[in-house]
Amino acid sequence: MPTPLTDDRALAPNAAPDLAGEVDRAPLRTAPFAHLYLEDFFPPHYYRALLALLPATGRYRELTHRDAIRADGHSARRKFYLFPEHIALLPAEQRRLWGPLARVLRSRALEEAFKRKFREPLERRFGTSIERLRFHPVPMLLRDIGGYRIGIHGDSLSKAITVQIYLPRDASQAHLGTILHEGREGEAAARTTKLAFRPAAGYAFPVVYHESWHSVASVSDADGQRDSLMLSYYVQTSALDWVFQRLKRAWLLVAYAFRR
Repeated sequence: MPTPLTDDRALAPNAAPDLAGEVDRAPLRTAPFAHLYLEDFFPPHYYRALLALLPATGRYRELTHRDAIRADGHSARRKFYLFPEHIALLPAEQRRLWGPLARVLRSRALEEAFKRKFREPLERRFGTSIERLRFHPVPMLLRDIGGYRIGIHGDSLSKAITVQIYLPRDASQAHLGTILHEGREGEAAARTTKLAFRPAAGYAFPVVYHESWHSVASVSDADGQRDSLMLSYYVQTSALDWVFQRLKRAWLLVAYAFRR
């Protein structure tokens, strides 16, 4: 039986929404750099079920970041990978939602939608046509608690595209959204665009050297937990990249199972 907050429609085998279509419909913004602000990324009934079926905190692992270490030495950010082998460890009702959604998140259709949107900056970065580029999608759930913050950074160049979908229960956490900057230092860093942390909203941008600067202000204990879904597209230009990502995935499962 579904929980009182879920909807049978959200748990049907083909219920995962058309996310590629949402990306196609989103307008491309160019300031301070190319990005999308995605709104209503999930249908209301599906979003309610998604929130009701978020994994318990005990299933997340710490994601260590030097800006987000609490006084007790633990990280203020936690992660749960949305790979099939991790989802298989969840309770049955959660598997019914997260399994199909994870397949959509890792789909070629969604990757191609983001590549179409970011054709110009990606071709400029890699010096080749978008059709020749292949990426490796890594979806995960994030849970941030008091003490989380991250300074201005441009993301690792091992990534090609960064996507984050916000998962708050209401608009009370709107102030916790990601901040985009024109630069890393001085007046350019002070010129910002703040992306509201609203239900079923989020952003996406291509990772470009000395361009995709962004940050997150400090999260306090009073703010409560900050839930989101992160989808990172990693550069995959050779067979070695392919092997590395699969070995890393196997290691992550071993580490997760050992911790459990």
